[in-house]
Amino acid sequence: MTTYVLLLPGDESTWESASEQVRADVYARHGEFARLLAERGHTITGGAELTHSREARQVRRTDSGIAVTEGPYAETVEQLTGFYVVESDDLDDLLEVCGVLADGDGPVEVRAAVGGADGPTS
Repeated sequence: MTTYVLLLPGDESTWESASEQVRADVYARHGEFARLLAERGHTITGGAELTHSREARQVRRTDSGIAVTEGPYAETVEQLTGFYVVESDDLDDLLEVCGVLADGDGPVEVRAAVGGADGPTS
């Protein structure tokens, strides 16, 4: 099995202004995604919806110590809004299932974790 991280970028302002019905529809799509993964032999081992990027903190080491900057760091419409950690031995099928989340909400970025199970080590 290889461990993959599925990164979910999105427009935070659109989500903040979304109606309860729109939010319920998105959560239902995530439920369908989880169901399909389980049915097809993939295993979700972690993941979370993230708070708004304005609540982020960025920590840097400087010559005088540690500097903490309040977010968001990137000046962009899309921010990282959530992620899944999935174990799978079938990347092609995993990518196909990711299409459930990519439908209308933007792309899903899939990356193998370095050193995770049989994943890349360098």
